[in-house]
Amino acid sequence: MMPIRRDIRFALPPDRACDWHAEGVAVTHFFNALSLLFPAGERFFMDSVRHYRDGIQDPDLKKQVMGFIGQEAMHTREHIEYNDLLQAAGLPAHKLDKRLWAILNFARKVLPPSLQLAQTVALEHYTAMLADLLLADTERHMGGSVEGYKQMWLWHALEETEHKSVSFDVWNVSVKPGLKRYLMRTGTMLATTVLFWVIVFDYHTALMRAHGRCQGKVTGKWRLIKFLYGPRHGVFPGIALEWLRFFKPSFHPWDQDNRRHLARLDGLIEQIDATNSQYAAQAAPRRVPLHPRTNAKPA
Repeated sequence: MMPIRRDIRFALPPDRACDWHAEGVAVTHFFNALSLLFPAGERFFMDSVRHYRDGIQDPDLKKQVMGFIGQEAMHTREHIEYNDLLQAAGLPAHKLDKRLWAILNFARKVLPPSLQLAQTVALEHYTAMLADLLLADTERHMGGSVEGYKQMWLWHALEETEHKSVSFDVWNVSVKPGLKRYLMRTGTMLATTVLFWVIVFDYHTALMRAHGRCQGKVTGKWRLIKFLYGPRHGVFPGIALEWLRFFKPSFHPWDQDNRRHLARLDGLIEQIDATNSQYAAQAAPRRVPLHPRTNAKPA
């Protein structure tokens, strides 16, 4: 699977940054909290994989690494713009972003490159699990949401699926096989799981508190609980089995072969172009900032 760098922009209405999800403000801010992790997180991913790039002998894997870095760079750019909309809406997006940069910069200083790569492997598995959950039943998890935001998350999910094995394959060729490698990979997943969800829920709580102060009551809290913990379709029940599979000694990300989702990419890009054009026509008279694929400004 060869990751492809796609230079795509999105029509994100600024006035919907805090309530773009159909399930309400609380679920919207769960996704917004995840968005706040990506600029610093994906830079960490790129750096940890890049460290081992020159030692890779397989030419196909080297190309995959280049595609991985290109995709993560585009994700970083788009989430920076997304997060700027949250800041403009009165939420502490920049403060929370700086906090994560500080955490990951500390990790760069104290952890050896192998453990930094192990963290990337663990977190890439998280993004792959969440992406598959979203792609497997998009209507249930995103149906009725504002198109630009929905399209951005689907694009991100598809590209995370496309490159989901790259950091793991770099890990396998760069770290000496054996019990130590297995324990490092699985131990890092356990530690990363705790840290990841502590940060996500800390950021989520901060966003909802700020929303309550500057925009009024946070709606959809019960729907958030159902969205995350519902026994049939909740996020945590939905990723539990794939999380456990990570601990198999023979685990590989493509053991779950969900590449069928990637057939949606071309159609999604056409939908993004159509939404951008429609948004440009509506936004131009009001001089609202636009994020089109072509970087064109409103006429």
